[in-house]
Amino acid sequence: MSTDEKTGLLFPGQGSQAVGMGRDLAERFSEARETFEEADDALGFALSRVMWEGPDEELTLTRNAQPALLVHSAAVWRVLERAGGVPAVAAAGHSLGEFSAYFAAGSLSFADAVRTVRRRGEVMFEAGQARPGTMAAVLGLDDAVVEGVCREASTDDSVVVPANFNSPGQVVVSGDVDAVQRASALLVSAGAKKVTGLNVSGAFHSPLMAAAETALQEHLASIEVRDPAFPVVSNVTATPVTTGDEARLLLVQQLTSAVSWTASIRTLLQLGVTRFVEIGSGKVLTGMLKRIDPAAAGRGTPLGTAEAIEAYLQAQA
Repeated sequence: MSTDEKTGLLFPGQGSQAVGMGRDLAERFSEARETFEEADDALGFALSRVMWEGPDEELTLTRNAQPALLVHSAAVWRVLERAGGVPAVAAAGHSLGEFSAYFAAGSLSFADAVRTVRRRGEVMFEAGQARPGTMAAVLGLDDAVVEGVCREASTDDSVVVPANFNSPGQVVVSGDVDAVQRASALLVSAGAKKVTGLNVSGAFHSPLMAAAETALQEHLASIEVRDPAFPVVSNVTATPVTTGDEARLLLVQQLTSAVSWTASIRTLLQLGVTRFVEIGSGKVLTGMLKRIDPAAAGRGTPLGTAEAIEAYLQAQA
């Protein structure tokens, strides 16, 4: 890699988990193995067993998937740090991944980060039980069209909103079940290539998550959130966050706000990022780069396996 490359870090969110995640890291790197052990101690149960052995139904539970993804990202990050680190100029994380980004930036201690996202998963699930909702992925429509349909499909007591602006032509909507159903039919009529219901336990990133905000706010108020060592682009505002106080506020707002991922990547590009490294499970975010900016195609490197990390470190040597 050229010495004038500017690296931006990407941290995956819920949906990137898979049974077996991180096991090869623990077998190959002592830093990773210690990270999984610390997570188990912090949570008081063997999260590593759930990550490595499943079953998938247990790993996919929101309260497990969120800490699992953060721990995997943290294990990768610590291995890279021990090898000399990645000179990042900024970072962004998709939903849950934003907490992983703040851990990497030094804003959250590892134990606090793990417990926080476990709590986040719990309160999101509870909010989904209190007011059941759902989500649907929409392909092939402009953001403005999706936003307009959501307004049309919403009523005073039944709402649907855009929840994830993942890339041009790929938006997720979220809300009350009947409102999402109304919106889905309207989106098809508006020319969507595909509208697919998602198997989720609640209407994430929508007003239906309001009940979770207070609990997360109280939890974040009880822990230290330091200023990040490098800017973390907020899901809510798609702007760089440089203070712990702002991070604390926006991480709460994130529960009921859309994930502005397309805009976040464009912000990283405006900050001068020329190379992206995806830290953790899967390669979903790397795959989105080309759709967000064709010039970014081929600039992403997913680092989630021992093999990928070893190849990356060898290339830096």
